[in-house]
Order: sequence, then structure tokens, then C-alpha cells
Amino acid sequence: MKAMSNRYLMLATSLSAVALFSGAVLAQVVPSEEAAEGTFPDKPFSPYANRSYPEKPLWGETHLHTGLSLDAGAFGNILGPDDAWRFAKGEQITSSTGQPVRLSRPLDWMVLTDHTDLMGFAPDLQAGKPEILADPKGLEWYEGYNAGGEAAGKSAFDLITNFSQMTLPEAIVDAYSPGADAFAFTWEKIVNAADAHNDPGRFTAFIGFEWTSVPKGFNLHRNVMLRDGGVRALQMVPPVTQPPMGSTNPLDLYDWLETYQEKTGGRAVAFSHNGNLSNGWLFPTEGTYHGGTVDQDYVEKRAKWEPHYEVTQIKGDGEAHPFLSPDDEFADYENWDVGNLDLTELKTEDMLKGEYAREALKQGLALEAKFGTNPYKFGMGGATDSHTGLTTAEEENFFNKSVSVEPSPTRIEHPFIKSDLGEIPGHLMVASGYTAVWAEENTRASIFDAFKRRETYATTGPRIGLRFFGGWSFTEEDTFTRSPAEAGYTKGVPMGGDLRPREGDVAPSFLIAALRDPIGANLDRVQVVKGWMDAEGELHEKVYDVAWSGDREPDENGKLPDVGNTVDLETASWKNSIGASELLTAWTDPDFDPSERAFYYVRVLEIPTPRWVVYDKIRFGIELPPEAQLIHQERAYSSPIWYTPEG
Repeated sequence: MKAMSNRYLMLATSLSAVALFSGAVLAQVVPSEEAAEGTFPDKPFSPYANRSYPEKPLWGETHLHTGLSLDAGAFGNILGPDDAWRFAKGEQITSSTGQPVRLSRPLDWMVLTDHTDLMGFAPDLQAGKPEILADPKGLEWYEGYNAGGEAAGKSAFDLITNFSQMTLPEAIVDAYSPGADAFAFTWEKIVNAADAHNDPGRFTAFIGFEWTSVPKGFNLHRNVMLRDGGVRALQMVPPVTQPPMGSTNPLDLYDWLETYQEKTGGRAVAFSHNGNLSNGWLFPTEGTYHGGTVDQDYVEKRAKWEPHYEVTQIKGDGEAHPFLSPDDEFADYENWDVGNLDLTELKTEDMLKGEYAREALKQGLALEAKFGTNPYKFGMGGATDSHTGLTTAEEENFFNKSVSVEPSPTRIEHPFIKSDLGEIPGHLMVASGYTAVWAEENTRASIFDAFKRRETYATTGPRIGLRFFGGWSFTEEDTFTRSPAEAGYTKGVPMGGDLRPREGDVAPSFLIAALRDPIGANLDRVQVVKGWMDAEGELHEKVYDVAWSGDREPDENGKLPDVGNTVDLETASWKNSIGASELLTAWTDPDFDPSERAFYYVRVLEIPTPRWVVYDKIRFGIELPPEAQLIHQERAYSSPIWYTPEG
């Protein structure tokens, strides 16, 4: 790689010198208009002129809550939308626990997604509004909130449990549902704040919300992003899930999205929440599911309205699971596989196939063969799902899920959830993640359109650069460039796309370029994950190592040796003395069968680095639980590219 970089540095320097001196001479002998006329009839001299494709990833967040959300406010979050927007744009603010906090680098865009159910309730609970205190449960939650600490946590989880079991006091539901003043006022506040912070070309603030379907405590949440401003957004109020006005059936959410577009002339999409707390309900494949049947109507509506999936976030990583992918040595990454959201039901192995992205992509191939439509043809993205108003996804700057577990010497002792059936301990929280979008410009329209065509990728926090193109004629020569996108868009399709019709008797080839986060860890390897359906309808997967750092060679079983480990647990640091700063390759599928439906996506692994718990150990001088994972390999996941046989 160094030789390649040096060669092209020399070439670029030589070309710059030629251009400089040639320009100087031409300027002396001919008028500039005559010089330009006819010189480059098809392509301008400048390789950067007239480019129409996205040139850099725009980094953002699709899932963040402020104190306006029911649960966030109950946990003690006092930050509002204005605070969250300012923080995402790079300003230093003060957290709800009084700590100064700032991102290492601003984000480029964000969707703020406060819960729609009981909009306006949390601020009134914090204020002790008499109408809330008049209800015994309202008084109980208020007293817990005021007590703070563990009492506030228990009170908040009791509120969440009553919400998921639909046993909230009727008077409270009525006072904070569509049609109530508090609900309308809160929605207006959310919309106006997004419009105030939207700065086209510099920072994009999307109007959005979280639709909070959680039947039986099974997490089926969706986040909704609007392409529009307040003029359209305020023509409707968001849907809710609590009866009598709401529904937990996703088909009803899709109907709301359809109505929104028809009534306002605007555009909207939904993103599925990470599925590992859904106990198998997020990706149904046959028969009935909660709210309906997996039929033609279901697959077509889901395909239309959910082009994106939240594959990684604070509550675990959802790309793959060792039970589903036993041959994948990196599938066991930050998996949450204990139970549902409130831990009222434990998970069984048969539930896992309805929760993880790779398995859903495979099942989507089978559903497409059956119905003609693939409902699980989604792009990949990451988010925090933070309820602090702070979108922190870096290990050394992790402010966790809620106010009760913002940085402190005791936060690691607080479980995410604890019930009679078990618990999810605090050290399992994940400092993740972000979404990168390949958009032509930093505007609502351009970023939204990139989501629709699935030209996005997820990371667990680092800002890894990733290009992924699929076609029929990529070769090693296409990697000998500092702009792989030029060949990528010309000869193929980007991540999120469908391979063009096959060109001759060839296998698909892929152009992949990965670049380390400028202030992050070096890269270990690049992998291509393939899933396919054979002639008998059986589903398969395989992970290929296609590019890696150093002079390692796969063994006789095809296993690539580990990259090594430079982590120092005593100082919470590592050295970039191993790994590579960039990895480029052109790879052709060696097992291609033109009769089989398939998808391909890229997974990029960093070298080992410390998890957030190690930073806590050093900063607070605490002892960590012996079972806590201390070291991990952060990663990026591209959106897939699909192949469909002709005919």
C-alpha cells in the first residue's frame, strides 16, 4: 500500500507541475476563451469538475431522545431539542448531570426522534403538574423522579413496564395523546427546533419521531424521518401506539406514512429499531405476526416504507449472531440475547433468526422468490438511541443510555434492566453507533434521497471511510487510484444498489476501499459477506477475507491469522503499529452461480482497542466486573448490493 501511495503522490506532483507551467505558457500566447474552446470537448481538464456523484460521507445520527421523551424525562433528562441540536453541531453544553461535554467532531446531520406516545408528559411530570399528581401512579412516578438515583431508575422502569403492558392510567393517556393541547404543543416545539437548526450546506436537521410499538415488551420500534420542513410536518401529528387512539401494528404506521405523503405532498421513511430485543418478532417470515399476516400486502408495504435498518446501537449490535453464523469468528460482537425489552420473557434460540440483519437479508431472498417483493431489502445504519440528548458514540466520550448512567464511579454497577428472570448488566452497554451517507450535498432532500436508494453504511462509532461498488468488470487496476469512486460509479453500482444485467459469462466483481478514521485505529481487514438461495430454496452464507494489513497469509483452512493486539489496559490506549491506514481491493466472487439470488455487503474491522469500561476504570479508579469485556474490534457495515437472476 505504501508503494502505491508513494507512486501516486509522485504522479500527482508531476501532473500538478505540468499543469502549472503549461497554464502559464498558454496564458501568454492565446486568449483564455480560445484556449478552452474545443480543447476538452467530452471531459474537462480538471478531474474534479462536473462530478455528479457524492464525494465524501456525511456523518449523522438517526435515533436520539431529549427530555421530551416519556422514558428519558422520567430518568431525569432535562435537556431539550435545542440542547441536542447544538451538541450535534459541535457546541459544548452541560449534561443533565452537570458535566461539560462536547463531541470530538461535529456531525453533519441528525434526526431527533423523541417518542410520540405521551408527548408532553415528561416535562409535566418533572414539574409536578397537579393533574399528574392526582393519579396514584403519577404521584409514585413523580416521587421516584424527585428522589433521583436508583429510585428514579426504578420509577422510570415501572413507567416503561406500564407503557409496554398498556396499563397506563387512562386519564394520563387521554391528556397526552393526539387531540390534547400538550401533545400538539410538544410536536410543534420539536418541529420548530429542527427548522431553526437546519442550515443547508452546513448541517441538516431532520424532523422525526419514534413510533414506540412494544407489545408484550417485544421491541418493534420504528424511527420516522421526514424530508420536509415545518410547513408540511405540522399539517399532521405523529401516530401513537397506546389505545384507544393508537396501534402497535406496523401496517398502521405504514398507512400513516401514506396519508402523510398524500395530504402534505411531503416524503417520509421509517427505520426499524435494532431487533435484538424483539424476541424474534421484528423480521417475520411466515404465517401470522403481531398485527397481521406475512402476505403480499405486508411484504410490499414494508419494502416501500422501510429502506433502512438500524444495525448497531447502545442496546447491542445486530449484524450477526454465533448461533446463526457459527462459521463466522467475528459474529459474537456485542450481542444482546437475553430477552425482550423489559425482560419479562427470556429469549430462545428459535427467536434469533427474526432479529439479526444478516439472517433477515437471507430470509428476504426467500420471501422475494415467494411474493416477488423483498421486504428486507434494507440499507445499513447505526445510531445511539441515547436518552441523554447527547449523541456520543466514542469509547472515551461515552455518556451512555440515560441520565442515571452518565459518567460516574458507580454507573457500571447499574444494570440496563433487571427482573425476576435475570438482568442485562451495565457493562454490556455499547458505545455505538453512527450512520454515514453518500449524498451529493448536505441538505434534507439529498440525504433523504440517499436513504431511499440505500447508499448508507453503519459504524460502531469510528468514522471509517468506506466505498463499495458492484459490477462485472472491476479489476486490480481500478484500485490504482486515489479516487476509486470514478471507476465505481462508471463501471458499477454503489452500496444499496442492484447489480446491472450480467455482461457475458462472468462472475460479479466488487471494488472496495476502506480508510481508517483519521483520529482512530488502523484497519485489520476487509470482509465480504455473501448470502444466497440455492435451487432447492435453501439459504446460505459465507464470509470472505478480501483485503488485510501486513504480510499475513491464510492457513490451510482459509483462516487469516489475528492482526495482533497493542492495547494497554493500564492506560486505556493502543498503538497503531499494526494494521493499515487504508485497504483497497477488487474482488470477484469465486463461488458465483448465475441462477441463484444473492446479496453482498462489506464488513471492515479495526485493530483491537479498549472498550469504554476501561476508560471508566482509569478515570474513576474503579474495579471492573471480572466478566466485563475490555477489548473489542470496532467495525463498519456497508449496505448490501443484490444480484437477481434474469428471467
